[in-house]
Amino acid sequence: MTLWFNEDMLRISPHLSLFAVLLSLIFAQACAPQATSTPFRPPTQPEPTHILSTTTPIPTNTFVPTPTIAPTEVPPCINNLTFIEDVTIEDNTTVSAGSTMDKQWLVSNSGTCNWDSTYRLKWTGGETFGAAQEQPLFPARAGTQVTLQIVFTAPTVGGTYESAWQAYGPDGIPFGDPVFITILASTP
Repeated sequence: MTLWFNEDMLRISPHLSLFAVLLSLIFAQACAPQATSTPFRPPTQPEPTHILSTTTPIPTNTFVPTPTIAPTEVPPCINNLTFIEDVTIEDNTTVSAGSTMDKQWLVSNSGTCNWDSTYRLKWTGGETFGAAQEQPLFPARAGTQVTLQIVFTAPTVGGTYESAWQAYGPDGIPFGDPVFITILASTP
């Protein structure tokens, strides 16, 4: 559609001419072909099967008291020695007078304490057969077997002899089965 104006129409009134210009612009726009807009469609995605939260909680200044842990007393370990068998020199074995005797006992540390260098095997009666009256008790962990060994010298006079030994803890208290050696010394 085309609008024609002549000079007389424009001279009629300045307001009317402005009105006519605006009116012609409105008609021109109304008559122009209108573009149709394409609606926006986002790409299709499968529906999530579960939703994970990716938010991090914001820490608060809430006071949380630290629980007080009462110290637990560790019960003291228990010392014990159990005699198992004579490894060498059975009881009442005949030995030559003045001979060297390598006596060994198989024992078990049947307590709950580990034996260390503070444990001792002490002479408690009979003959010492020339051995020191206090011997180190072989280090052994609780629940294990160990062989105790003392080297003795047989008496030079014939007869029946015995030597008794006892285990002692670091506190000086004796514990467990005593171990013995009983021999018959023969004269040459």
